[in-house]
Amino acid sequence: MKKLQCVAIPNIPQPDWEKLRKIPITECKEALQPASLLQGTVLVYPAYFKMGIPSAPPECHLRLSVYNRIVHAASQLPSEFRLVILDGWRPFSVQQHLYDTLINLMEHTYPDASSEELASEARNLVSPPSNLTSAPSPHLTGGSIDLTLADQDGRILNMGTKFDEASPLSYTASLEGVSSLSPEQKIARDNRRVLYNVMIDAGFTNLPSEWWHFDFGNQLWAWHSGNQQAIYGATHPGSLESLWQEQLRQSKPTI
Repeated sequence: MKKLQCVAIPNIPQPDWEKLRKIPITECKEALQPASLLQGTVLVYPAYFKMGIPSAPPECHLRLSVYNRIVHAASQLPSEFRLVILDGWRPFSVQQHLYDTLINLMEHTYPDASSEELASEARNLVSPPSNLTSAPSPHLTGGSIDLTLADQDGRILNMGTKFDEASPLSYTASLEGVSSLSPEQKIARDNRRVLYNVMIDAGFTNLPSEWWHFDFGNQLWAWHSGNQQAIYGATHPGSLESLWQEQLRQSKPTI
């Protein structure tokens, strides 16, 4: 195993969402894979299901190439760390719930803000729900994954904020270039560097406003990686099942 280079996290600007929505999608028809089949240095904890959010699935599903890249990322981690998958493919209804909840919270926190200002700020933390064929919500594609780090015994490590915390400190690079970090913040910064670098090395891109969110294959990934098109559109754990079953049928020997 090569030594992981845990360099500082760069300060990357947020995407231009309107331009991002126009990136073409050429669906590759890759099936979703249950993340719970992962073994070894990967743990799976479907956070929204555990929180009791309506319609949240009890499994984290990932496109097959995302799954394969997680296998690679886990193999490159220093031995004292384990990846913890918190979310993958996300139903439209869950996306709607998360977005509405955040907007409601922000309306109470910033009562003088306009609806346009609230929507603009909310977008940095939760993508507006969309099942448009041309511009689906990132998690609806199966190409987005939320994850964190744990130690070898499964204890969640300090990352500076909680998963899904609506805070400026949730920005991936928020602890970089700060001279007055506390000892705990320095630990969190170093843990973020481990997660960020191992995921980037595995071919993912990161959403700059969320240290836990990484993408492959969808429009967010295309934007940050400079690809001219995305390969994942909206999908569902059952929508590609017939294709998968046909592939399995064709692979069986004829008797």
